[in-house]
Amino acid sequence: MTRKAVEDVRAIACLGAGPIGGGWAAYFLSQGYDVTSWIFDAAEEERLRGLIDAAWDALTELGLAEGASRDRLTVTTDMAEAVANADFVQESVPEDVELKQGVYERLGRLAPADVAICSSTSGLSMTDIQAKCATPGRTVTGHPFNPPYLMPLVEIVGGARTDPETVAWTGAFFRHAGKAPLVMDREVPGFVATRLQEAVWREALHMVNEGEATVEQIDLAVTNGPGPRWALMGPCMVYHVGGGEGGMRYCLEQFGPALELPWTRLEAPELTDSLTGKMVDGCVEAAGGEDFLTLTRRMNRGLVQVLKARRASGF
Repeated sequence: MTRKAVEDVRAIACLGAGPIGGGWAAYFLSQGYDVTSWIFDAAEEERLRGLIDAAWDALTELGLAEGASRDRLTVTTDMAEAVANADFVQESVPEDVELKQGVYERLGRLAPADVAICSSTSGLSMTDIQAKCATPGRTVTGHPFNPPYLMPLVEIVGGARTDPETVAWTGAFFRHAGKAPLVMDREVPGFVATRLQEAVWREALHMVNEGEATVEQIDLAVTNGPGPRWALMGPCMVYHVGGGEGGMRYCLEQFGPALELPWTRLEAPELTDSLTGKMVDGCVEAAGGEDFLTLTRRMNRGLVQVLKARRASGF
C-alpha cells in the first residue's frame, strides 16, 4: 500500500462532535489542515462550532500554524462525504463497541484505500473495534488526553490485525502534526497514561468514601504537591531526582519497603449512590457555579502557561 508522506497530509476527517471530536477538529485546524467533521445530527453543528471557538483563544496564544483558520472547517452528516477526500481519519464517536464496529465497517468501505483510520477510544481495544472492518490493517488507536487541542500526548497502538506500518506511520504523522506520540508495542487495557491517572482517581474515591479527605482537599494536594513536578518530569524521574546522588536506587531502598504497608487499596471501591453523591457534590461546590465553557476557558489559560513554561525550560 502506498500511503502519503506525513508532510503531504492536507485533509483530515474528524468523526464526532463531542469534546474529543470537536477538540481534534480545533487542533487540526490550528495546524493549518482542512478539516471535515462528520456529525450524527445537524443539530450538533452549533455545539461543535462552540467547542472550536472555545479552544481557539488558547490555540492562538500557543501559536497557530501558517494558514490556520476556522474557515477551513466543513461540517456534514454524510459520512461518505466526510471521508471521500481525507488523507487521515480521526474517529471520536461514543465509547460503545457495537457502535464503533458499525462505524468501522462503513469506514472500511468508504475511506480511500491508502488512508489510516484512527480511533480516539480511551478504553476499548482496537482488536474489538476493527472486528467488522474489511480493511483492518489500516485501523489504529490514537488515544489523546483531554483537551486534545492542548494536551500533547497521543497513545498509539494497533489491534491484532493492524499492519505495523500503519502504527509507525501514525506515530510519525502525529509527531509531524506537533503532538507527543507514545507508540506502544502491544495492546494494554487502559493504555499507559490512563492507567496511571485512574490509579490516582481510585485512591481519591477511596479517601472520599472513607471520609479521609474531601474532593477539595484531594485536588489541593495534587495541584500543590506532585502535580507541578509531574508536568515537568513525570513520577519516575521525580523520584530519581528526589533521591539525590543515589537517584532511583536510593528511593527504592529507602521507601520501597513502605510500599508493603496498607497505604493503598488495590481494588476500586464500590461506586454506591452515597459515594457518587459525595463526588458530584464536591465537584459542584468546587466549580463555584461556573459552567462547562467557563471552566474550560479557565483551564485552557492555565494549560497554555504550563505548556509555555515547559518549552522555556526545555521539557
